[in-house]
Amino acid sequence: MSYDRYVAVCKPLHYSTIMTQQVCLQLTIGSWASGALVSLVDTTFTFRLPYSGQNVINHYFCEPPALLKLASADIYNTQMAIFAMGVVILLAPVSLILVSYWNIISTVIQMQSGEGRLKAFSTCGSHLIVVILFYGSGIFTYMRPNSKTTKERDKMISVFYTVVTPMLNPVIYSLRNKDVKGALMKLYGRKSS
Repeated sequence: MSYDRYVAVCKPLHYSTIMTQQVCLQLTIGSWASGALVSLVDTTFTFRLPYSGQNVINHYFCEPPALLKLASADIYNTQMAIFAMGVVILLAPVSLILVSYWNIISTVIQMQSGEGRLKAFSTCGSHLIVVILFYGSGIFTYMRPNSKTTKERDKMISVFYTVVTPMLNPVIYSLRNKDVKGALMKLYGRKSS
């Protein structure tokens, strides 16, 4: 999505020649393939560990960091594999997204029209908010060392990026709609009176 926004803002006259069906298909396949690779590696390394004793996960769902706490062997190699996959699935995409938005912001700042700048920032702002919410909480969960943090905090963060962020998506994206903005302004006007 950030590449699409980058092409739309930075190369608007070339948009239809750059963002072809083939490019969209390649981006989609790349996303699916990287997700499948990460899932395969995480699952393989997690299943190779021996588990004995209590088999109750103190978590809302079964994700690798929660499972590692139940392992009865050295989990260093598995932690490193999960960390490496975190780099592939979290840091690489967020880096590309940030580079795209850096280029977008640089282009928008150079625009002469204030209305054009506002429209470009409005178009990209909602996506950037969702990216920050999702990737920020995901990076916090998967890209930190295994410390003695509270299980409750880990569960809250996991719920945030798996439940709260997707629930906020429609709200964040609908704020660009003029009718929704108007309704919110009327509602706000009534409450402040």
